[in-house]
Amino acid sequence: MTTLEELERTIVSRKTADPDSSWTAKLLAKGPEKCAEKFGEEAVEAIIEAVKGDKGGLTAEAADVLYHLLVMLAARDVALDDVLAELARRQGTSGIAEKAARPKG
Repeated sequence: MTTLEELERTIVSRKTADPDSSWTAKLLAKGPEKCAEKFGEEAVEAIIEAVKGDKGGLTAEAADVLYHLLVMLAARDVALDDVLAELARRQGTSGIAEKAARPKG
């Protein structure tokens, strides 16, 4: 089992935990919108570190982004395996061709 898979398991297990016992449970209890907001905040912080060229800062913020992405996915009952399957489906396809094939909307 990978680190991301282990983290996903922990996050999913916190969905039913007491919000006073866990930061993850507290975040999930606030709903999917709050989870999405936190993901966005962490993504912006990662962007800032990337622009600054701070490798250590970017590494730490990237870890936060991955954690908050998994929380956001859990809040909407989207499994990491589903995301990985979508990535696997796209492998070997030009990014330009894949984007052009997406439904317009």
